[in-house]
Amino acid sequence: MSETLAVGRAVPDAPAAALTPSLDGRRKLQLALGGSWLLDGILQFQPSMFTKAFPAMLAGTAAGNPAFVASPIHWSATLITHHLVVLNAIFATIQVALGLGIAWRPTVRLALAASVLWSLAVWFLGEGLGGVLAGPASLTDGAPGAVILYALLAVLLWPADREPDRRPARFIAARAAGEKTALALWTVLWASMAFFALQPGYRTASGFSDEIRDMAAGQPGWLAWPVSHLASLLAGPGLLAASLLAAAFTVTAFSIWLPARAARPVIVLALVLAAFLWLAQGLGGVFTGGSTDPSSGPLLILLALAYWPAAQARPEAVPGAEGA
Repeated sequence: MSETLAVGRAVPDAPAAALTPSLDGRRKLQLALGGSWLLDGILQFQPSMFTKAFPAMLAGTAAGNPAFVASPIHWSATLITHHLVVLNAIFATIQVALGLGIAWRPTVRLALAASVLWSLAVWFLGEGLGGVLAGPASLTDGAPGAVILYALLAVLLWPADREPDRRPARFIAARAAGEKTALALWTVLWASMAFFALQPGYRTASGFSDEIRDMAAGQPGWLAWPVSHLASLLAGPGLLAASLLAAAFTVTAFSIWLPARAARPVIVLALVLAAFLWLAQGLGGVFTGGSTDPSSGPLLILLALAYWPAAQARPEAVPGAEGA
């Protein structure tokens, strides 16, 4: 039937579109974040993750770290070695559940909160704090740690609005955390990457180039070719390349505080830098059969999109839209 009864008379059914929650920008980014967790879970189910290569990889992140970081890493790697199949299956299932939980509206808050806790645990025990305390942190390995970006995105995409003056937020990332907090987090992240780009290893003639070339190992031919050519392009002028990269990160870090019209080119620069890093990371090695995640490149792209200045950042008042 196309009609329903209301107060003794027939009225047309509400249009289906009006009963379906719309997807505003924040919800789309939440779904992309959930998709990233789902991909991580799928990668964790790869056969190589059920071999001793996985705990050995985790144990390797302890190198160079202070004892309070290295000791728990060695403990967890040993535990995983003794219960490899069960624990790895649990890890993979947790990440799949986080992705599905973020995608399902009723559980988005719970899943985002759980993803923050899981990200912090993996950042500490699985990435050794991204290598930031272990000496030279590697941009090609996702420094300051790809997984910590999951926690940052969960906070910035939290389904709540902090708008005491009832004015729409300038960009999606400011809706829950507040504009100043969101801008400060952006600045800290990109400024840290500028610092990493100027480490001694990258100021040599081929330091950055050698790292990128290593990312081509085990890749399919269509990906190994551009990665290898990027490494060749950066071979030689290492100090110049590191300086230009650090300068670009610095501009990205601090120019975000400019008014919206001037901030848009900054976001475009951030997107370009994220794409460059992802290529330098060999797309995180997802096609090698031994990667646990696609590295920091895609997450930096999501982050940049969350800061894109918009005239209207709120969702429309549609039933069910709140909470996303």
